[in-house]
Amino acid sequence: MEEVVKAIQDEYPDDFAWCYGCGRLNQDGYHFRTGWLGEKTITLYTPKAEHTAIPGFVYGGLLASLIDCHGTGSASLALYRKNGYEIGDSAEPPRFVTGSLHVDFKKPTPQGEVLKAIGTVEEIHPKKWRVKTEVYASDIIVATGEVVAVVMPSTFKGKED
Repeated sequence: MEEVVKAIQDEYPDDFAWCYGCGRLNQDGYHFRTGWLGEKTITLYTPKAEHTAIPGFVYGGLLASLIDCHGTGSASLALYRKNGYEIGDSAEPPRFVTGSLHVDFKKPTPQGEVLKAIGTVEEIHPKKWRVKTEVYASDIIVATGEVVAVVMPSTFKGKED
């Protein structure tokens, strides 16, 4: 069984670890965790029974959330690495917000299977990164998506950059 041992979300400071999708401090959230898989990124998640669209299939909004958080986490990983850091270093990782999100649903997503989001990251501007993601259930692509992630503005942080 694959697992994400080192995730960028584990490094986010407590003030920014509340996202419903990837916030480790959000008791009710999904707790998506994104790490490196070679030069690509990976997030793994097993949907729960309450993530049902119709019996036997996963709600599409969960897939959109997975692609969204995987995209912003992947951008954070890429900029962190570009700045000379890896997960576990003492530097605070950059935080991103979603500038745009596009999702294409390819196949119905069966319940009871681990979802694997695999991302390819591309810098398009020093403060904007594009992440293309494929989501698999077993070896079948069930959704693809693209996130344009933007470095979190200082107005979100309550402090100046």
